[in-house]
Amino acid sequence: MDALVRQGKVLYWGTSEWSSQEIMEAYGIARQYHMSPPAMEQPQYNMLVRERFEKEYARLYSSIGLGTTIWSPLASGVLTGKYNEGIPEGSRLGLPGYEWLRDRFFSEEGRKNIEKVKRLIPIAEELGTSLNKLAIAWCLKNPNVSTVILGASRVEQLQDNLKALEVVPHLTDEVMDKIEGALQNKPV
Repeated sequence: MDALVRQGKVLYWGTSEWSSQEIMEAYGIARQYHMSPPAMEQPQYNMLVRERFEKEYARLYSSIGLGTTIWSPLASGVLTGKYNEGIPEGSRLGLPGYEWLRDRFFSEEGRKNIEKVKRLIPIAEELGTSLNKLAIAWCLKNPNVSTVILGASRVEQLQDNLKALEVVPHLTDEVMDKIEGALQNKPV
């Protein structure tokens, strides 16, 4: 990766789902040998999956300037609310090959996550927005999120999800506290 940076073929390189220890080891070795260290990490991060991003990586943002490109901001569609009453026909969880995701959905943790999503509905309604925009805006509100990968399957979904940018300014401290109250999963 260092050779590609030096040749100008890439601007920087990063990791995906590495532990903070692995990132620091790579960073240390790169610095020791005067090479380009990893500049970003691509972790899963959303309202339901927070521990690694908010706790494990916390010191890396300031100590090495780690950037992030997060994936699954809608938790495979769970944070859109479309699974609140079960699995709709034609949705990802109903497709062959997604049994692993469906099993996770029907687990005890999956049922708890649906309850959290249901508690977010009044907050989204108060803001005059949808759950998907609220969930993406919540991710963008975190100063350690550099960019968000949106996994839309249709152009209309992408256009709608991009409107989350309009919601971010409405996520005041009071609204964020309400969201934390609904989620009850802030890493300690």
